[in-house]
Amino acid sequence: MPISLLSPQRLLIPLLSTTSLLLAACSGNYDHAPSNDLTEAQLERGLQGLQTLVPQLMERSGVPGVAVAVVWNGELRYAQGFGVRETGKPEPITPDTVFQLASVSKSVGATVVATQVDAGVITWDTPVATQLPDFLLAGGGPQPSVGDLYAHRSGLPDHAGDQLEDLGYDRETILHRLRYVPVKQLGSHYAYTNFGLTAAAQAVANAAGTEWATLSERELYQPLGMSRSSSRFADFIVQDNRAIGHSWQDGRYQALYQRQPDAQSPAGGVSSSARDMARWLALLQGMGTSAEGRKLFAPAALEPALVRQSPPGHQYGFGFNVGNDPYGQRLNSHSGAFLLGASTVFMHWPDSALGIVVLTNAAPSGVAEASAISFIELVRNGSTSQDWYTVLHDQFQQEMFQPFGSLAGQTPPVTPVQPLPLERYTGTYDNDYYGQASITLDNGTLTLSLGKQGQSSYKLRHWDGSRFVFSLLGENAVEGSVSYLDFTVNPVGNVTGLRTEYFAEDLSGGSFMRSGY
Repeated sequence: MPISLLSPQRLLIPLLSTTSLLLAACSGNYDHAPSNDLTEAQLERGLQGLQTLVPQLMERSGVPGVAVAVVWNGELRYAQGFGVRETGKPEPITPDTVFQLASVSKSVGATVVATQVDAGVITWDTPVATQLPDFLLAGGGPQPSVGDLYAHRSGLPDHAGDQLEDLGYDRETILHRLRYVPVKQLGSHYAYTNFGLTAAAQAVANAAGTEWATLSERELYQPLGMSRSSSRFADFIVQDNRAIGHSWQDGRYQALYQRQPDAQSPAGGVSSSARDMARWLALLQGMGTSAEGRKLFAPAALEPALVRQSPPGHQYGFGFNVGNDPYGQRLNSHSGAFLLGASTVFMHWPDSALGIVVLTNAAPSGVAEASAISFIELVRNGSTSQDWYTVLHDQFQQEMFQPFGSLAGQTPPVTPVQPLPLERYTGTYDNDYYGQASITLDNGTLTLSLGKQGQSSYKLRHWDGSRFVFSLLGENAVEGSVSYLDFTVNPVGNVTGLRTEYFAEDLSGGSFMRSGY
């Protein structure tokens, strides 16, 4: 099957907090005192371990391609590609192969913000609305700052805005419509929001008098010599040496779809190579100064990003997971993933000036995180404490690959209540957040269409009474996912609205009012 380049429904997988995952999974006892004194021999055994470990994990998982880079004391000590760019084709992965980073983009973007904090253009405490006037959250309370949104403490619900992107809306429209989302008190809870962070980054770019991708190129990629890195999808897709994404379907990884993340570029739209990311890791180790001694920003501009800024119970700074690993070492990290075919991670231990980045061209399986965690255990301890791939693969399966919907796996009633005549359900339905939806009838089948220019369509199947269901298949959901759609019928038999399970998500309740009611 050919790759679908710009398919209307795209899904950015929720973040798995690498720091939290590592701390939770490492439940064993470590009889090691914290130490900043890594030796050459320790590093070498970790690097040798990667040479055998990564191919083994690829064989076990079926992941077609992996690139790894390790930086120690600002120096690139390891850069290796494994496997192929696309399954069934011979072109190899190299350290210069360009991958989509997914949510690792958040940490990269935080260093772009640090350049503007250092330049006095903006601060982490600047209210976003001062630079992005159309961004307004509901409730009339205090509006979030750049830092509030980078720490996911704005009050927006989890992943607010993502489904609008799935429906084809652009960044400007999505950020405007976030005003229709019910919010909690500013700073009261942690909820991971790609478009909240994107709003903050857009405000920074506005303050700098340019757009985000240009700002990132000007302030980070060009000064660091990250010649293969970009925050524009158009730059990624024309790379000769780029990794093709592979989704998991029919029991294997297949190159079927292509994620286009420009709408949320600051949160998930960076593309880069392992070698380029090594330059970025060296910048982290230099706290704003590159390996070649070029100063991009002062340490004070980034320091707030690398300490906990989220509400209690979450270890998140500004675009970084933060905390300590089981060896007592400070750890900054982030994972990223697209179901359509990307899984990435970086881990950075500032006390040891050690960092690793692992990039893969397949939907998340645990290979990226297992490689990084096994590496640090080999460095610190000379062996791994457990089979990290099994631990992480099982967790990914449980959290990311379960069918959606309360009716998933169920069968319709044997003797359902018959619906109204189907033409009674046809018409247009409105929702401030999602926009207009339409129900049409063709050859006895109802179809729900919504999104920009009605580009997303779902065939409805009758379930019971005025309840119908539609499947979420292919690239957008795990096989077997299904959502109900309930039509609202008033006492005199008029259809006045509809509500869908899939488009509820604690935002608008998924309810649409029929035009004219």
